[in-house]
Amino acid sequence: MAGRPLVILAEPIEAEAESWLGSRVQLVASSPGEEDFNEHLPRAVGIVVRTSTRVDEHMLSSAPNLRVVARAGVGLDNIDVEACEARSIKVLSTPEANTQAVVEYVIAIITNELRPRTPVSEAVDVGTWRALRSSTHAARQMDTLCLGVLGFGRIGSRVGKIARAIGFDTIYADLLDIPDKGRHGARPVGIEELLVASDVLSIHVDGREANRGLLGGEELGLLKDDVLLVNTSRGFVLETKALLERLKACPAMHAVLDVHEEEPIPSTCPLLGLSNTTLLPHAGARTGKALVDMSSVVKDLARYLGVE
Repeated sequence: MAGRPLVILAEPIEAEAESWLGSRVQLVASSPGEEDFNEHLPRAVGIVVRTSTRVDEHMLSSAPNLRVVARAGVGLDNIDVEACEARSIKVLSTPEANTQAVVEYVIAIITNELRPRTPVSEAVDVGTWRALRSSTHAARQMDTLCLGVLGFGRIGSRVGKIARAIGFDTIYADLLDIPDKGRHGARPVGIEELLVASDVLSIHVDGREANRGLLGGEELGLLKDDVLLVNTSRGFVLETKALLERLKACPAMHAVLDVHEEEPIPSTCPLLGLSNTTLLPHAGARTGKALVDMSSVVKDLARYLGVE
């Protein structure tokens, strides 16, 4: 390993990518909080992170030789980009790596909620058979509903495109003025109209601080009483207390949350056990291909360090 640059692997990545990088650098798997992490950090020229590791002023002050931070994923919420830039530290990520995976996940959630299925595992009588085939099992058909997308970026626009193809009336709200060709038939509206009109609301905003508590009591109060709310973006976008109150007041409303302000979900989370809430383990990007694509950031890291 003599002469090879030291790179810390702070969180697991796909095995082949780890092996590839390990053949080119001195790769040390160690996470913040582990005993040897602080021993390696002063000598490290690179660090590979995912979601949990925070690269902030505190860490950077102990990493005088750090040249590159590689985020195996999309968002940079856990990385102080400005602090890195001030130290001429390159920040790498894989912005397109999980788009397809998350889009599939969102569409699967919406389909599952609007078209529930009851499998038949044994012979049933006529009455049970008729009950199983009742239209009440799918009271709402997608081409009669409005799907609203809050945040019409890479993922949100793809969700809108597919929803439109299915037959949803599709609307969106975004900070940017999206050209017609990028709207895929969806209509731009203000956030208030989006919240009022949506039968299904899918959230796809980024992790900027301004989006913290974006949907509080006032905003959630605009939603329909039977809205299906899907959040696969950032947990802190929703004010938990306000959401809890709205869900308790509206039994027909359903929230499916894949992201949470605190992860893993603690026992104190007030949404646990709520009958009209489904909590998922932040798994939107967890397909085999997406993991490979996210882990490919090691190629850019090696190229930046000149060891490819």
